[in-house]
Amino acid sequence: MNAVTPQPQPSPDHSPAPATTPARTTHDTQGTHDAQSTQVTQEGHDHEAGYRGPATLEFEGEERAVDVELRGTFQPVDGRYHWYGRVIGAPELVALLGGRRTAALIRTPQGEARGELSDPDPWDRYRVTGTSTPPFSVPGPNDPPPVA
Repeated sequence: MNAVTPQPQPSPDHSPAPATTPARTTHDTQGTHDAQSTQVTQEGHDHEAGYRGPATLEFEGEERAVDVELRGTFQPVDGRYHWYGRVIGAPELVALLGGRRTAALIRTPQGEARGELSDPDPWDRYRVTGTSTPPFSVPGPNDPPPVA
């Protein structure tokens, strides 16, 4: 004999039936917080900074004006800042470098840093990577938030 569990029925005014499971909570040393607040707090700690705009690349005795899109984040595992991105639409780099990796100095109006150009994608955008101080400004924990 199969038992059938009755399904909750909507109220006469067609509002949904009340939830039967209480909201999930998480616990920490500060007390109890609901899961939604914890998620918002974790998302509020996004420390990724970036830069998009003009830059100059110096590599193998060459200097090229390019546009870049860069971003980065601090990695607590190794204690270093890792920055990365792409050189936007620079097919002349593919012609010059032939798809091979090379060390480069990346200079933006906000700073400069040594990094590496590597593996162009199908749209001729070279990957740029580096560690430590990036060629763009990174807001510190005590800096005011950006104006929207």
